[in-house]
Amino acid sequence: MELLDSDDALKSHLLRKSMEHREQLEEDVKLISERTEKIITNAIIIGGALAATYFVISTLSGSSKGKKKKVRKIKLIKEDNADEQVVVTPSAPEQPSVISQIGTALASQATVLLLNFAKEKLSEYMQPQAGQKEDK
Repeated sequence: MELLDSDDALKSHLLRKSMEHREQLEEDVKLISERTEKIITNAIIIGGALAATYFVISTLSGSSKGKKKKVRKIKLIKEDNADEQVVVTPSAPEQPSVISQIGTALASQATVLLLNFAKEKLSEYMQPQAGQKEDK
């Protein structure tokens, strides 16, 4: 009879321990998922800020990727009129217009502003984590 009583006590003790461990694991999983959600949210904010900055800069600066360089052809005619030579020289680079310069300045200011905002958000996110690491 003593053996059966001790088995019941041991079994109930093990079941309690099992439930405690299960609750701790569930809390840990919940904590990890909350941290992951915050990290993903901040990554999306920073990525969106960088993408918007890139879009604004490429729109305002008039990117030269799609433009072809203008080429000026010069025909040199020899005195004997026997042969014509074609010399291809690139045209002189054009000076950027005032509107383009203003757009470039605005784009650079917007870039600085957005990167500063992203830096602040990142530092706000990192401060509580640094405090948690110091506590441990």
